Amino acid sequence: MAEEVKMPQMGESIAEGTIVKWLKQVGEAVKRDEPLFEISTDKVDAEIPAPASGVLSEIRVKEGETVAVNTVVAVINGAGAQPVAAPPKPEAAPAPPAEQAAAPPEPAAETQAEAAPRESQPQAAAPTAEPAPAAPPSEEELRRVRSSPVVRKIAQEQGVDISQIQGTGISGRVTKNDILSYIENRGAASAAPQAPAAQPVTAAPPQAPRAPQPLSVPAAAPTEVGPPPYSEGDRVQIEPMTIMRRKIAERMIESHRVSAHVYSVIEVDYTETARLRDRLKGEYLERDGVKLTFLPFIIKAVIEGIKKWPIINSSVWGDQVVYKQDINVGVAVALDWGLIVPVIRNADEKSLLGLARAVNDLGDRARNKKLKPDEVQGGTFTITNPGVFGGLMGLPIINQPQVAILGVGGIKKRPVVINDAIAIRQTGLLTLSYDHRIIDGAVAEQFLAILRDVIESGEYNS
Repeated sequence: MAEEVKMPQMGESIAEGTIVKWLKQVGEAVKRDEPLFEISTDKVDAEIPAPASGVLSEIRVKEGETVAVNTVVAVINGAGAQPVAAPPKPEAAPAPPAEQAAAPPEPAAETQAEAAPRESQPQAAAPTAEPAPAAPPSEEELRRVRSSPVVRKIAQEQGVDISQIQGTGISGRVTKNDILSYIENRGAASAAPQAPAAQPVTAAPPQAPRAPQPLSVPAAAPTEVGPPPYSEGDRVQIEPMTIMRRKIAERMIESHRVSAHVYSVIEVDYTETARLRDRLKGEYLERDGVKLTFLPFIIKAVIEGIKKWPIINSSVWGDQVVYKQDINVGVAVALDWGLIVPVIRNADEKSLLGLARAVNDLGDRARNKKLKPDEVQGGTFTITNPGVFGGLMGLPIINQPQVAILGVGGIKKRPVVINDAIAIRQTGLLTLSYDHRIIDGAVAEQFLAILRDVIESGEYNS
């Protein structure tokens, strides 16, 4: 029995996915739950397991192609089936000359959108001439029309034809910023000043207050690719960006357009925390199999800072501030092919051991492409750790729609002055990138001071 393999629904807001790599080829045996192919979406890269055991008999979607969810991408014949070689194409029997001349060529494929109008159209009794078929939509038009459900909903409510908008998303897709910018510009154009006609003065009926609207930031114009930055004979290698890298580029540029980035840096003495870590790490590893790094201690300090300054755990909605009641800490994980930020939900409810376990689990599954889309969404504050690679400090870009992100610099022994004497202490720098629209420098510095005090005391709630 044949089993269809479909593009999975990797989250409520995800409407399509891209086949990155097939891990099995046609004719190879597969086992149920064995990784079959890799996909990339707007949220996460993941390996998709086989839904059944058998032989991969057909691959319908090639690597690099993007298709909607629930599209059949492959077929697996049931267990025990043998790969069947493709039979040679039989030669068609010659048709009579008159029949050959009269038979029109059959179309290779027909979309549902093209087929539906013909099925519903009543046939004329004696047509004298058949109308020419409509030209199929171009590849560029299909890319524009393919957009997220949010964009399509906005287009429907505002009466906008998505195909008329120049998209700046992946493969020319129309993003939310694109359509909001289009609607805003259209409204400005239609509001051109005109000579007012004399009208009788009437009292306008009271209107209900409008709900706050998200801050609309004009989408960046698509980058125009000019002449190639090399000459014939130059030793260069050009490769396209991966889907994840293109999405990272898009989000980083968007964040700089949206938020007024400002940075504050503070030096922290980790010596007492390092001593506590040395006492606990052997116990955690032997008893629980959990590796204890400095990151869970830093998360604990961040939680204390957010409790004192909840503005750090907020977002901007139009001209209003949305204070998040949950503390969901995102932890940036460096991958060989990009960067991803899995989220520790309700981090303030976890113990030090629970945070250590969550950091290890999410990091391991991120590197092995085992994360679920829900595990990279809903973050309210992000921590990134360039210091693990030896960096002194970093100036990270805010992860929208958050308003702050913490950069952790390298922690190592350095000479410092204590009570007019030189001592060897474990120190490092913490950098806070924050949105100056709602967070002032004084608040940022006081938030960092709380982190410093907690870490330097070495006292944490279990």
